[in-house]
Amino acid sequence: MDRIKGKAFYFGENIDTDQILPGYAMSALPEELGNFALKGSEKPDFPEVVQLGDIILADDNFGCGSSREQAPVALKSSGLGAVIASSFARIFRRNAINIGLPVLMTDHMALIKKETKEGDLLELDVKNAILTNTRTGKTYELRQLSATTYETLAAGGLINKVRNILTTRGEKIEQ
Repeated sequence: MDRIKGKAFYFGENIDTDQILPGYAMSALPEELGNFALKGSEKPDFPEVVQLGDIILADDNFGCGSSREQAPVALKSSGLGAVIASSFARIFRRNAINIGLPVLMTDHMALIKKETKEGDLLELDVKNAILTNTRTGKTYELRQLSATTYETLAAGGLINKVRNILTTRGEKIEQ
């Protein structure tokens, strides 16, 4: 999880949870949610073109709208590796981290988008919060994750992190 490689997808500002996972898909099974990821957006073909590890580059307020937990699940289930945005809706960001989907912020999105073509291969160093465009060789500093947030992501989400803590303590875990 420390390094994620994938192609860049551009999104603008105020991408809400209805765009990320349209209401009609809410009744889908969790393992099928990826088939509906971003179907309500300007890129309704996203589930057909996304590949494992791909990275969304977005502007302000990604994940705004309702607090539906299924929205980040849909993105992760689609194979998406990470979302990098100027800012996130608070609940969306928390839900994404809790399921192990890396979401990082940057103060340099305008520059990143100016110097990156949609589809460029990107490499994200999650731990050090560095994004590299492999086509141009340019690197961009992102906002560093807190230690607690990084530990949650490295464990694959909050449930896995808690399981690891309990196992370390020697507590028996029911599956």
